[in-house]
This record gives sequence, C-alpha cells and structure tokens, in this order.
Amino acid sequence: MTKPPALGYSCAPDVAAVLEEWRRWLTSEKTASPHTLRAYQGDVAAFLSFLTEHLGRAPSLNDLGGAKLGDFRAWLAARAGEGAIAASRARAVSGVRNLFRWLDRSGRLHNPAIGLLNAPKVKRPIPRPLTVDDAGILLAESSDIPQAPWVGLRDRALFTLLYGCGLRMDEALRLTRAEAPLDSDTLRVTGKGSKQRDVPVLPAVRQALAAYIEACPHPLPASGPLFVGVRGDRLNDRVARLAMQTLRQLLGLPDTATPHALRHSFATHLLGGGADLRAIQDLLGHASLSTTQRYTDVDAEQLLSVYETAHPRARRGNRS
Repeated sequence: MTKPPALGYSCAPDVAAVLEEWRRWLTSEKTASPHTLRAYQGDVAAFLSFLTEHLGRAPSLNDLGGAKLGDFRAWLAARAGEGAIAASRARAVSGVRNLFRWLDRSGRLHNPAIGLLNAPKVKRPIPRPLTVDDAGILLAESSDIPQAPWVGLRDRALFTLLYGCGLRMDEALRLTRAEAPLDSDTLRVTGKGSKQRDVPVLPAVRQALAAYIEACPHPLPASGPLFVGVRGDRLNDRVARLAMQTLRQLLGLPDTATPHALRHSFATHLLGGGADLRAIQDLLGHASLSTTQRYTDVDAEQLLSVYETAHPRARRGNRS
C-alpha cells in the first residue's frame, strides 16, 4: 500500500495515484482555498478509513466504484455515532461527492450511488457582520497595534480591501503586486471556480494599499504576491487571522469580528444603504442569488433591533 502525502493515509496504489491527481486539480483548476482543500482531504481520508474497516482491506478503485448506497449511509451513520454534527457530516458528503464526480468526469469510474445519498439538512447561520461603527474603528486602528509599522499598514490595507471590496480572504491573498488597484477604479478578482468579477475600488482602499506598498521593506515584483509576511513570502491566512484576533482583543470587538466578517459587513452595509440584491450578488461573486439573500435576514434582524430599541410601543412591551 502507498501513503499519499496529501492525506497521510494508507490506501491502495491506484487510489493513492488518483487522490494526488484530484488534489492537483482542486488546486490548479478549481483554485480551491487552502481551507477547502484541507477540509476535503480530511473528509476523504475519514471516508477511506471507514471503508478500510468496513471492507477489511484498503479500498481500491474497484471498491470505490462498487460502493453501494448502503455503504455511504453506513459511513454517515458512523460519523454521527462519533459525534459529528450535521454541518460536519454535510461538509463530508460534499467533499466525498466532489471526489466521485471528478472520478466520473475523468473516466476513472462511475458510481451512481453517491448521487442518491442525501446529505444532512443544515440551516445556514445568519452572517454576523460588524456594525458600521465597529468596522470604522477596526480599519482606523489596525495599523497602530504594537509591531513593525509596515506590518500594521499591511494589515490595514488587507482589512480595508476585504471590507471595501467584499473579497474573500484567499482572493485577496492571491493578488499579485501588478493587480494592486493603485490607479484604477476597479479590481478584477478571481473567485471560486476561477470565475472573474470586477469590483469597484474606493479611494480609501487605494490609499491604504499605497501606504503599505511604500512602507514594505521587501521587494514586491509585479508577478509576486501583493501581501507578504515578515520574511517576504506570500502572507499566510493564519497570520492574517491572528492579526485580526489581536485587534479584536485590543479594541474590545466581538468574537464575530473575523476577516470573513468584513465581507459580510460589506454586503450587509450595502444592502442597508439601498443597494440592489442582484448587484450585491455580482460584487460578491455568488453563483446563486439564494446565497446572497441571507443578507436580507441580517438586515431584517438589525431593523427589528432598532425598532425594539426606539419604538415607544416596543419599549413598553405589548402593554395596552
């Protein structure tokens, strides 16, 4: 048996080979984020571990092709028995289904049973954006935390870009120096599935980027990454998240203040300002309008909060 380094899991040689090809496809063609890649690989590893115990041997491609609906259901039942919540099980189905679809499209095998498997129903949580005031405080203070000045300017530029343009973290960190919109009113972003979209760039975003680039002590060649770490290599998303965590603690912001919350804030604040839902969908790069419609729930929740705080009848409860 062969142990593929991507999964760290023993499996039959033919499975190990296709898993490596699948990983390369996710990385190069689907441009999956590091988080998605880790999640999919971990879920597939857990599925193969279950099959090994279920079959009494490391599964081969023939075993994957011959897996029945009952086998997939037994795997999900085992995950539930291990304490995996519905959201984790639904994500696991997504990862394993992605592998089987790729195997089918690439002509390796065809297994219709995976398409009949129903993933657990998961109610998507309402996004938790920052308030307009908290977003302003975060961006104003992000360059003043006690560290190298240029690092603070880098963090401010990154967070201003996430909030000002509604980018995902991985979309921002993939930008090259040449793509920095210093002299442009728009930025072309490559999102999920290599789909591109153009987003407007506010003057505040251009100014924050220019200040960071001028202060950065490392060379930033045109084809190299725009955002770099202290050693000059591409900025790691964990470092950016840690910077946000530090800011959150120093500024007394809620635990929901994360880099991705800046994207939520972008959408919610646009909606609150009267922006069209379809326009927000295009700006965020959502494939489905239903994904964007989650922000209407946020806006309605905020309106209800304002009503309950401000309306005289609401303040007195329902007394009449």
